[in-house]
Amino acid sequence: MQKRKLGKSSLEVSAMGLGCMGMSYGYGPAADKKEMIALIRTAVERGVTFFDTAEVYGPFTNEELVGEALAPLRDRVVIATKFGFKIENGKQAGLDSRPAHIKEVAEASLKRLKTDVIDLFYQHRVDPEVPIEDVAGAVKDLIQQGKVKHFGLSEAGVKTIRRAHAVQPVAALQSEYSLWFKEPEAEIIPTLEELGIGFVPFSPLGKGFLTGAINADTKFDKTDFRNIVPRFTEENRKANQAMVDLIGRFAQQKKATPAQIALAWLLAQKPWIVPIPGTTKLPRLEENLGAAKVELTPEDLRQLETAASKIAVQGARYPAELQKMVGR
Repeated sequence: MQKRKLGKSSLEVSAMGLGCMGMSYGYGPAADKKEMIALIRTAVERGVTFFDTAEVYGPFTNEELVGEALAPLRDRVVIATKFGFKIENGKQAGLDSRPAHIKEVAEASLKRLKTDVIDLFYQHRVDPEVPIEDVAGAVKDLIQQGKVKHFGLSEAGVKTIRRAHAVQPVAALQSEYSLWFKEPEAEIIPTLEELGIGFVPFSPLGKGFLTGAINADTKFDKTDFRNIVPRFTEENRKANQAMVDLIGRFAQQKKATPAQIALAWLLAQKPWIVPIPGTTKLPRLEENLGAAKVELTPEDLRQLETAASKIAVQGARYPAELQKMVGR
């Protein structure tokens, strides 16, 4: 597995990371813990060095899983986790990025992750009640204390990124980016390039849709987050099938799978982009990692992007109340 540097930071990771959220939360019932520990360790054997979790996934259970899986391999991996939510009675209860809270979360995450340092500590969502300078300052303190190595932001807007970066250099921004959500190309990616910040796209496979494994007839588990996502209504899935069909045609030409084309496209955008597809299945992990070997020529990319730009993707990527929390 090739390595990539996240921007100008010293943070070097595998070209493809592993998003661990879905193992515990978000896409239906939690998977079997022993199986997920085995999957995470297999990912390390296959060359993955970058693992993504957050206290709110579960809450808490995903960090515990990642911590247990990676404890024996700690010196070989980079662990990213996140702060910024208030958690009450085991549920998300609004945002909280007060400096004192950030420091409490760091201590609790270190214990769950069975480690003495968090490699990358992201603010999960921008908290409008707390100046970003105070947030960056709190993480700077944690870095000076040796508890955190790098500071990250998730789903932040350009002004916030600049203000945070002026206080404590931001190593990486994590946001959604894929062939069917290209909004970051307008302002975010040029800003990251200018400032030397790495980009970590989550949902690089469109929450599973771009793999071709989901269609208008798919029924999701009642606890699956996609049930409330406008882009995943039956009607919108039917309309958005055109994007999947396009990627499928390219996959056939390249003797690859649709997922591999979607990931290879992301890897081809910038050398400091590191996608973090998630999975609970070994064959899918191996398929995703195989994307790093798929070569897309400049002509392939031009054809793919030209065809994709003619498809109007239907439906918002978040329900309204969650949409309000992004791009601040």
